[in-house]
Amino acid sequence: MGAVILVASGCSTDQVATFKRLGMPAPASDRATHTLSLWQGAWIAAFAVGALVWGLIIWAVIAYRRRDNSIPPQTRYHLPIEILYSAVPFVIVAVLFFFTVRDQNAILKVDKNDPPTNVVNVIGQQWSWTFNYVDNPEVGTVWEGGTPEKLPTLYLPVGEKVGFRLDSPDVIHSFFIPAFLFKMDVIPGKTNYFELTPTKEGEFTGKCAELCGVYHARMLFTVHVVSREDYDAHLRALRAKGQTGEATGGAITRTQAGLGSGEGGTEEVAK
Repeated sequence: MGAVILVASGCSTDQVATFKRLGMPAPASDRATHTLSLWQGAWIAAFAVGALVWGLIIWAVIAYRRRDNSIPPQTRYHLPIEILYSAVPFVIVAVLFFFTVRDQNAILKVDKNDPPTNVVNVIGQQWSWTFNYVDNPEVGTVWEGGTPEKLPTLYLPVGEKVGFRLDSPDVIHSFFIPAFLFKMDVIPGKTNYFELTPTKEGEFTGKCAELCGVYHARMLFTVHVVSREDYDAHLRALRAKGQTGEATGGAITRTQAGLGSGEGGTEEVAK
């Protein structure tokens, strides 16, 4: 026990917090807490099952170790034990299924009576992202994009609900912001949608979490969660650059590492 206390005393507050989260990033959205609690609960269940199994193994090794050369009694079946090892896994799976469905429903919940005031249409294309800030009351619809060489940025207002529409003009991608503990596939011909509220200001990383081609690993973006004032100022800056309308993606927005911004660049895609 003394050794454990000594080792733990050398850990920083951040390291202790990371250990409590079992390696997960600190939650930065309202939906992230559901994912984190499910992750921690699954590990607790795994540790409990592991302790039980190892305890039974050690007990059997000690209690039934060989003491002489006689052959132990041979048993064809043991009904209570067979029922136990059939029922217990079923109960474990049923409990995990219940909590998974409960948290999934909470994460994917969309309140039609309270639509978000901020909507971002996310276009994932080989191999970068385009973000359309749709129908902002002050500037209308504006967009911004990037390339693998110059990563795109996504601005979000802290403490406000944001709706994300996900589309792809080419192959399946996956929109993933680790700090939000949430990802969703971006599928050609199908618009996926989710809502969440960023809860912490700061700069976070985003990436594609679905193998989508040779430059998949470079399909990154940066997320800035800022105050409402800074968010509006960023949208005004995009409008001042002439990046108005909605960028829909496609062949002319496709970017290839080492080839600059691709065929014409994202500047050509705004309607």
